[in-house]
Amino acid sequence: MSDYLIRATGFDGHVRAFAARTTDIVEEMRRRHDMWNTATAAAGRTLTATLMMGAMLKGNESLSVKIKGGGPIGQIVAEANAHGEGVAYVTNPHVHFELNDKGKLDVTRAVGTDGFLYVTKDLGLKEPYQGSSPIVSGEIGEDFTYYFVTSEQTPSAVGVGVLVNPADRSVLAAGGFILQLLPGAPDEVVEKIEERLSKLPQVSRMIGEGLSPEEIVGKVLDNPKYLSRTDIQFHCTCSEQKVTRALISLGREEMQSLLEEQGEAEVHCHFCNERYHYEKSALEDLMKEM
Repeated sequence: MSDYLIRATGFDGHVRAFAARTTDIVEEMRRRHDMWNTATAAAGRTLTATLMMGAMLKGNESLSVKIKGGGPIGQIVAEANAHGEGVAYVTNPHVHFELNDKGKLDVTRAVGTDGFLYVTKDLGLKEPYQGSSPIVSGEIGEDFTYYFVTSEQTPSAVGVGVLVNPADRSVLAAGGFILQLLPGAPDEVVEKIEERLSKLPQVSRMIGEGLSPEEIVGKVLDNPKYLSRTDIQFHCTCSEQKVTRALISLGREEMQSLLEEQGEAEVHCHFCNERYHYEKSALEDLMKEM
């Protein structure tokens, strides 16, 4: 099964839902950044939630999420758009701890709980939308839930999970869901959702057992209506052309200093971990173009 996400409604339109399988994209992120297990779980959960938030956008809109919890992992940054494309990285990918008392990867310890979750949305307006909320647990899913309630005033439930192979650090399963109550939802709908969520298995376990996003949503919603399906892929917007333009934008004086001091240049993309190397001759050619 390839990665994809769905949009759906349930309970006669009183609830909207998003669910995703993100195993492949989280593994691509892990491989590119050589992440250790706990870092993979934290970044993978964040990327999964960000991708589902991207499904709430339209056209060329996009968003970025930053989580700064004060833990050893440093900052988690994820970006996504309305087309199912996303990337993510962490400041320190080499973070791993023993399992916590629940037998799960200790994401809270890696992320920390002293900080904020920040969301920036590019909606094509003059100024981007910006929202934030305090980190409440460092478990990621609960932090996104709190963000939706406090910053966007939307009662929500967010579940995200990543299952990592302890032998080779590869991602065995990753995915998640977001449920949101729409205005006017009856109390009995809220009660049913709360009851079903309390009995729902871990997301990573459901994905690992082969459940599809549709089947996960079907475990919670009555009369689910599936509205759309979007394929997910790891996609970074960096390119050699963009990097070259950035070097040219430095100006002749700074470029000359770069040549004299280093004789070469290397530009590193944090999101995809690609490195663009420019030898002395390439920099001299750029100087001629300028």
